[in-house]
Amino acid sequence: MATTRRRGTEPRSSHNLFFALWPDDALRGRMASAAAHLRETHAPHGRWINARRYHLTVIFLGHHARLPESLIAAALSAGDAVRVPSFDFTLDIAGSFPNRSIPWWLGSRSHVPGLVALRTALLDGMRAADAPVRENTDHVAHVTILRDANRSLATTPIDPIAWPVHDFALIASSLGVTASYDVLRRWPLAGAVSPDGAR
Repeated sequence: MATTRRRGTEPRSSHNLFFALWPDDALRGRMASAAAHLRETHAPHGRWINARRYHLTVIFLGHHARLPESLIAAALSAGDAVRVPSFDFTLDIAGSFPNRSIPWWLGSRSHVPGLVALRTALLDGMRAADAPVRENTDHVAHVTILRDANRSLATTPIDPIAWPVHDFALIASSLGVTASYDVLRRWPLAGAVSPDGAR
């Protein structure tokens, strides 16, 4: 379906910067299966997110016309300073937020102490790098699967998806005519096991 624009206007690119949990391909596949089941059973209209773009935002560092180099440097310094153990949690519910775009998401019904510890460490690191970030006390850990839904989704149980968290990433996204996500750096969490079994 073609996108219409007002005459005389051109799409403007924008950039987001954020720390995130970045799932592997197997985990993305399980999330995509959960999204497909919701699509089949609830049949909403909207923009379904491609599985390759699934992520869980830990801390959002803002919208920017152009990414500030000083902010990227501060974020890299904050990531380097994190000393948080690896942790596990489970995606076991789906729901939506009541904002204008009505995003549907996958999330966890349980409190995730490891994620709280990671957020706290990154916020401390950003302050130490003289780039403090306003903490969102209403932050809800979630993976967005649908945007611009035509209706909300009541909290709905899904088949549990285990998510062993061994690392986190700094992501830059470009949201112009085409959307792209660039992983600027990934950091292992303490005690994380590498593919060959080493710690």
